[in-house]
Amino acid sequence: MVRLTGEMDISRVDEVRALLLEAMTRTGGRADIVVDLSGLTFCDSAGLNLLLRARLQAKESGRTLRLAAPSAQMLRLLEITGSLALFPVDTAPPGSVAP
Repeated sequence: MVRLTGEMDISRVDEVRALLLEAMTRTGGRADIVVDLSGLTFCDSAGLNLLLRARLQAKESGRTLRLAAPSAQMLRLLEITGSLALFPVDTAPPGSVAP
């Protein structure tokens, strides 16, 4: 799992890319790589582009990149760019119990 907080914009792309790459290359890791977005307050096109590229890398390695608990802003960004259908999305953060 990769937990993101704060803003994901051009200034954090390298940092987040490293986190996602580590999760994807972890030996014995789960087939699903969950990106917990519950603490993310903003995402711009650079952040979205990174997630889209990470999704392709995960797919090439036989894994799935899942988004968990995206904010309304993140969901809107995914919707208006036509990217929402490309990701499995969990409405709750990882480990939370659904009501």
